[in-house]
Amino acid sequence: MTYAGAIRYLEAFVNYENMPAWPYKQSLKLERFREFLAGLGDPQHQLRCIHVAGTKGKGSTCVFIAHILREAGFKVGLYTSPHLVDFRERIRVLDNRHYGSSPEADFEGMISRRSLAGLVERIRPYIMRFNASSKNGNLSFFEVYTALAFLYFLHRKIDFAVLETGLGGRLDATNTARPLVCVITPISYEHSDKLGNTLKEIAFEKAGIIKKDAVVISAPQAPEAENVIRERCLKMRARLYRAGQDFHYRHKNSRFQIVGPFGSHRDLSINLMGEHQMVNAAVAVSAVEALCLAGIGVSRFSLKEGLYRAVWPGRCEVIMRNPLVVLDGAQNRASAAVLKETVSRNFKYHSLILVLGISKDKDISGVCAELHGLAGKVILTRADNPRASTPRELARYFMDKDIFITDNVREARRVALALAGKDDLVLVCGSLFVVGEFRSDRA
Repeated sequence: MTYAGAIRYLEAFVNYENMPAWPYKQSLKLERFREFLAGLGDPQHQLRCIHVAGTKGKGSTCVFIAHILREAGFKVGLYTSPHLVDFRERIRVLDNRHYGSSPEADFEGMISRRSLAGLVERIRPYIMRFNASSKNGNLSFFEVYTALAFLYFLHRKIDFAVLETGLGGRLDATNTARPLVCVITPISYEHSDKLGNTLKEIAFEKAGIIKKDAVVISAPQAPEAENVIRERCLKMRARLYRAGQDFHYRHKNSRFQIVGPFGSHRDLSINLMGEHQMVNAAVAVSAVEALCLAGIGVSRFSLKEGLYRAVWPGRCEVIMRNPLVVLDGAQNRASAAVLKETVSRNFKYHSLILVLGISKDKDISGVCAELHGLAGKVILTRADNPRASTPRELARYFMDKDIFITDNVREARRVALALAGKDDLVLVCGSLFVVGEFRSDRA
């Protein structure tokens, strides 16, 4: 099978990432995916995993964890979603033997086209037989791709797999793993039509990754979410360590320190921008240190170097200067508020030009309310995705601004660079799909 053929095959599966509305509980059937994996020999049970769920900072936390473990000499599988440009970004293997040698340095270690095509060809006959006989419906794109990740990690003989949940957690395909450590990043409102209209309901879905006798690391949470996590840990007899209570971080300018039950670390620094990334880093450090409960130790040097070397494109990423162009995947109100604060604290500019596109199922009014005050001019656009809102749907939130309506991200990029002076800032956000398209069109 060729790589192009493999992509066509994968794209033929139902992909909920491209659908604005679908029945959550009726569509995601964990028993279906467990049955499928059993036929493959349960590869997920042969991996040592760290599992990460939450609303904000999941991907960043995964990247910090993976880089720390890589610095410690381990071979690390990293599974994240969605991708910015290429499916292959989702499945990566990091190890010190090939440090920095990848021609695709932004997503170092991502699965090769040959390996992906080979894996698809290998399991395609089993998928066809399974779907033909399944009583729980056909497999989805995310389920098939998660199975490919498990098989690839097993083939590469990784030491650890760091898994980011796709949607929610309880019914997510990644929840078939048996993690050494479960991580819950900050929980806020998202996908309310699927996960619930309250933080309690959303936290219930996220906390569904917590397994019996697990070790759980939690970022700071709103009281409603923290109560759910604590109750789930009590029910599952899991050991819970909470940021701000069981471990703490303090920062001064770009340096910070972490004090917790597993040790203290000073003079730490990261290259990901924003105070929220220091929170993600503190959670990641605590997750790695919690491995000591399983007899796995990581040196202070590896922790420090791993944090500093971590790279995560599309998250407050500067891709151009003169004018300054910043990309961020902020797509809910909480993330937009964090982005607004980060931009205000870290950049100096004459005027800000906002390039914005948002998916239909997101909190459009909330995101726009947070970003409204930043913008001098607003360029509204849409990603090449069925979930995308039309620019005219977004326009009513910026009626007092200079608005430019564009049909696609490439046009929005052209308009933004034409409008921007050398002292201006172009901020591209609202959707990782928009960010990915803007980023891939760099000159």
